[in-house]
Amino acid sequence: MKEKYKDYIEHDHSFNKKTMLGIICLLIITTGIYGFLYEYIFYYINGGMNQFYWRGGHFLPWINIYAYGSLAIYFTTYKKRKNPLKVFFISMLLCGILEFITGFVMDIVRAGDRCWDYNQEIWNFGNIGGYVCLRSVLFFGISGLILMYGLVPICFYLAKKINPKIFLWITIVLCVIFLMDEIYNCLIARILHLPRAYDIYSKLGVHYMSFQ
Repeated sequence: MKEKYKDYIEHDHSFNKKTMLGIICLLIITTGIYGFLYEYIFYYINGGMNQFYWRGGHFLPWINIYAYGSLAIYFTTYKKRKNPLKVFFISMLLCGILEFITGFVMDIVRAGDRCWDYNQEIWNFGNIGGYVCLRSVLFFGISGLILMYGLVPICFYLAKKINPKIFLWITIVLCVIFLMDEIYNCLIARILHLPRAYDIYSKLGVHYMSFQ
C-alpha cells in the first residue's frame, strides 16, 4: 500500500478521457457530500447543539460549492502534490476567493437573502462582509490536503481496479442524479413554480439554518 501511495506522489498518472470523466464525476459526488456533512455538523454546533439543520437546498445530502471547489483544487494542485504546504495555501487562497465571489454575487442576485453569513456564526474571526472568514479558509486548506492525499488516490485506485465501463457508468449515473437534483431546485422549480426541496422538507419538519 505504501508503494502505491509513493507511486501516486512521485509519478503523474494518465487516464483516457472516459476514465478521467468518471474520476471527475466521483470527485463531484464525494466532495459535495463531504461539504454537506461538514455543514451539517458545524451548524449543529453553531446552533447550540440542540438540533441538526439541513443545508444546501437539495433533496440529496450534497452542496455544490464544495464539489466545484474541489475540482478547482485538483486541477491547480495535482502537479504540486509533492509539496503539501503549497497544496494547503493554494487551496486556502483559491477557495477563499471562490467563496467570497460566490457569496457576494448571490447576495446581490438574491436581494440580501443570504445562504451564509459569518457575522452570525461562531469562530468567525477575520470575516470579510460575512462572506469569508479565517475558519472557512483554514477548513478549505485542510480539505485540500484531505482531497489530494486521501480522496484522489482512492479515486485513482478505484479507476484502475474496476472495469472501465462499469466504473464510468456507475460514476456518471450517480453524478447525473446529483446534478439533476441541483438543476431542478435551482432552475426548473423556480421557472415553473414547483415545490423545491426546501418547501417539501420544511413541511416534513426538517430544520434549515436561516440568516436575517
